[in-house]
Amino acid sequence: MSVDSDLLENLMKYNIEHSPEFILHLNDAIYPIIHVSIANSSIPVTEPTTRGGVYFSEKFAYKIKGDIEDLKVIPLLTKKMLGPNTTFGELKITTTIESKGQLIPIEIFTNLINSVQTLNSIQLSMIIVKLEFV
Repeated sequence: MSVDSDLLENLMKYNIEHSPEFILHLNDAIYPIIHVSIANSSIPVTEPTTRGGVYFSEKFAYKIKGDIEDLKVIPLLTKKMLGPNTTFGELKITTTIESKGQLIPIEIFTNLINSVQTLNSIQLSMIIVKLEFV
């Protein structure tokens, strides 16, 4: 896992204070993500482990949740989530935060761990696996 903890803490704080725009990039299309929350939470494992032989999981992970209102994204997501597939593709999310008067573009790479569909949106639950400046 390649997560810069200082950058992640700044992103979490900035998200709470300013609600920046988050964009999911998938198959050459973009999908705005709303109601984004980022938190460090426990994973249901008793020790670090390889999950399903596909990805490595620590006991704690940074998770990001958010809603997408464009339901055309749903068929694209099934190809990225473990379960329907033997591969577990990363999702790329971009955002911009401000630090010391400068705008800093950030790319967030995640693994989709769960999704819940409603009539008007789909809520994604993801684990952050990589975070970097653009």
